[in-house]
Amino acid sequence: MSSNLELILPSRIESVDEAASKAETFARENGFGDDVVSAVDLAVRESVANAVKHGNKFDEEKPVRVFFEAVPNEFSIQVRDHGSGFSVKEIPDPTDPANILNVSGRGILFMRSFMDEVEWVNHAEGGTVVKMIKRS
Repeated sequence: MSSNLELILPSRIESVDEAASKAETFARENGFGDDVVSAVDLAVRESVANAVKHGNKFDEEKPVRVFFEAVPNEFSIQVRDHGSGFSVKEIPDPTDPANILNVSGRGILFMRSFMDEVEWVNHAEGGTVVKMIKRS
């Protein structure tokens, strides 16, 4: 059985907490435990913050779209911004000693660490979609 939820949020920092709260409720309603909830919380916070700040540049005319889907043993998340897009390969590796003091790039590292699958794709109508999966 599958369950899903879509959120359309304004590009403001308060949307990060709103998305994380809805993700936790959705995960628990679909039977996921603390390990999945914790990973999903971090991934949603990072991806929505990136969409608001870097993708939409706090432009409230550009929404952040968040989609959750739960199937047995798998929680998937998609977060879409309406920005100019980017290539994840262009983000400096935060574990490289030359970048160790850089503030940017850590969210991507965290998402990859806590989720089982993470990929970034450019949306056909503009913007970036980050797709993530956490298995239980």
